[in-house]
Amino acid sequence: MRDVAVVAFAQSHHSGADQGLAETEIVLPVITEIKERTGLSRFGFTCSGSCDYLQGAPFAFVSALDTLGAWPPISESHVEMDGAWALYEAWVKLQTGAVDTALVYGFGKSSQGDLRAIMSQQLDPYHLAPLGVDQVSMAAMQARAYMEKSGVKEDDLRAVAARSRASGRDNPFALHLPDPEGDDYDVAPLHPYDIAPITDGAAAIVLAAGDTARELCERPAWITGIDHRTEPHALGVRDLTVSAAARIAGEKAGAAGVEVAELHAQFSHEELILREALGLDDGVTVNPSGGALSANPVMAAGLIRIGEAAARIHDGTASRALGHAASGPCLQQNLVCVLSGENNG
Repeated sequence: MRDVAVVAFAQSHHSGADQGLAETEIVLPVITEIKERTGLSRFGFTCSGSCDYLQGAPFAFVSALDTLGAWPPISESHVEMDGAWALYEAWVKLQTGAVDTALVYGFGKSSQGDLRAIMSQQLDPYHLAPLGVDQVSMAAMQARAYMEKSGVKEDDLRAVAARSRASGRDNPFALHLPDPEGDDYDVAPLHPYDIAPITDGAAAIVLAAGDTARELCERPAWITGIDHRTEPHALGVRDLTVSAAARIAGEKAGAAGVEVAELHAQFSHEELILREALGLDDGVTVNPSGGALSANPVMAAGLIRIGEAAARIHDGTASRALGHAASGPCLQQNLVCVLSGENNG
């Protein structure tokens, strides 16, 4: 296996309301910044993650290529997933030895539509979609099942949200939300503060292999393990109180022994489920960036978790860190990326 590292990470200053910018305009400053940081104007491979449904247009991701300078022609791909899965594709491309650098980016503007209605389009079209159920209602069902099984109370969920929001207020890119308050439910047992906020934003990561990584970054964040797993689409055939996919991905990626974990928990109870699945004890710092509960740009939030984990390696505050991304209802799909400040190269 080739040694591959995250050598640069950039993200937008996320917004919780429509700022009148098109998705391309949100992406452009991030791409410009990542090019300036690395000194690269072109990359061996480019891969993006986005969702056409957010913009309501087919092949909406193509317009984002205008931010890259796609002429002369570039080697490019796209996933209709969070940018974390674009990073996985880029990592595989680097493993082939065909290229030494890759640009990965993800972006989404959730404020311009009804996100709950949009995300229902990912559901099974025969059994779930006709019910009109949205991702918040399904998450509430999962939360209730988990609370009844584990004994976790609403105050425990509030504590997760409070810590995440407090950390987010120290993050210049997050939404800077107030402490959780109020007893009104969105969908019981979830309060509004238990749910990731509507967020517009983008992020980009540059991957590089071997000596190229060492040339581009003083302290590369080497990917020592990466894996993603998917559980059955039908909610009724899996135990919603655990995340088998996250557990397996974590084991395969080597999650044991990390000091920092950035978890893509879009609901407060998901963090608790993921902590158990990944075997993260109280000694692991979880979501120091504030996580998705402080800023959740759809199709970029998972990539940001990897970028934030890599940033801890870059600045020397951690030697082993974990980035996690999720997709689908009730943590259906999980990707785990383990990063280290050292490699065997």
